[in-house]
Amino acid sequence: MSDLKARFDAAVADSKNLGQRPDNATLLKLYALYKQATAGDTDSPRPGLGDLVGRAKWDAWNGLKGTPAEAAMQRYLELFDTLE
Repeated sequence: MSDLKARFDAAVADSKNLGQRPDNATLLKLYALYKQATAGDTDSPRPGLGDLVGRAKWDAWNGLKGTPAEAAMQRYLELFDTLE
C-alpha cells in the first residue's frame, strides 16, 4: 500500500499544478475520491438547501460510502491520469 499511497500523495500535490482546470463534474469526483481515501465514509449531516456547493460535495462523497481507502486512491489516480 505504501507505493499506492506515495503515488496518491504525488497526484494530489500535482493536481494543484494542472495546465487546464478540469470541469466541475471532474473536480467533484476528485474531491469525493480524495475525501473517501483520506477520511473514509462521511459522518457529517447533509448540508441544507441553502448550501448548494456543500450539498453537491457531500452527495458526491456520500456516493462512495463503503469504498475502501485503497480503492478510492486507485480510482483517484486513474481519473487524475486522464487529466494530464
